[in-house]
Amino acid sequence: MTLERTIRAIAGTFVLISVALGYFVSPYWFLFTAFVGANLLQSSLTKWCLMEDILKKTVFAKEYSSSSKAAADTARG
Repeated sequence: MTLERTIRAIAGTFVLISVALGYFVSPYWFLFTAFVGANLLQSSLTKWCLMEDILKKTVFAKEYSSSSKAAADTARG
């Protein structure tokens, strides 16, 4: 799964879980839904996403370190 698809899956999961918690547990959980929506909006405007940085340092760290190494090797000729 690509990084973008992973971020979309996480955001969608957060929204669905927080809506369910807001309906069944407490309406205050809808604030978390609003936070996720605000983060998605901010990410579209600034092209920066905290979840992307977190995933690059954890789950996708190997993929990005190998691709940056390959780019460096290509640049050296």
